[in-house]
Amino acid sequence: MVVSSLPWIAGLLLALAPLPAHATLPADPLGSPMWQRLGDTLFGNDPVRFDDRVHVIFPEIAENQTSFPVTVDARGIEGVKRILLFADLNPIPLAIDYTLAGARAFLATRIKLDQRTPVRGAVQLADGSWLVGGGWIDAAGGGCSTPPTSRVRGDWADHLGEVRGVAVRGADGTHIRVAFRHPMDTGFVANIPTYNLDTLTLSGTGKAYGTMRIEASVAEDPTISIIADTAAGETVAVRASDTNGIRYDGSLAVREATPALAAVR
Repeated sequence: MVVSSLPWIAGLLLALAPLPAHATLPADPLGSPMWQRLGDTLFGNDPVRFDDRVHVIFPEIAENQTSFPVTVDARGIEGVKRILLFADLNPIPLAIDYTLAGARAFLATRIKLDQRTPVRGAVQLADGSWLVGGGWIDAAGGGCSTPPTSRVRGDWADHLGEVRGVAVRGADGTHIRVAFRHPMDTGFVANIPTYNLDTLTLSGTGKAYGTMRIEASVAEDPTISIIADTAAGETVAVRASDTNGIRYDGSLAVREATPALAAVR
């Protein structure tokens, strides 16, 4: 009996053993207490380094912790194939996991903040390595546990599924912005289970721009922006779904940017 229990005991001890440290994870210049765990979860054993060319742009003050604007701009880096947007100390750290196809290395949206936290962008290159940027933001807290406005009003179901968007060609590419009406419930509000938009795919005529995995830490009524290269008259297809299996599909006609006013002579 003692002999037969040894494999079980050995398995238990192995399960309780601490996970090995990420072999290539650098020291965190922001000093986050969650950096090691998040690095192991998000990057696995891929090489990671910090890089100032990963521009993570956000306001100095979080005026609204339920809807905080963040942009990840890594267009100065060649060969980006994936972008992660995450906030270390949120109960749902990851906000968006964006796999690029024909789009540029750019992503903008709004997220929830549950407390003072580093907000980061990470981009993966063709060789599998990751480049990371970001900074600390002070927040009053509670962004992930505050009831969505549409839940408080009670009209969330009246507008669920409404989608708006615009695609405008400019000198630096076509800016595509899509907005959804959705409560984006985190599951941290009493009696309201998790319910969020979870996938978004954007494509053009005969080509893909990218696919996103979206988490409930993205703000209510999510607005997501990317930059791609399109032709005049092209149509952008929007394909999205939520965790209840509801589809949100549509299309946007690409239009030319309105020229700036010129001086009258």
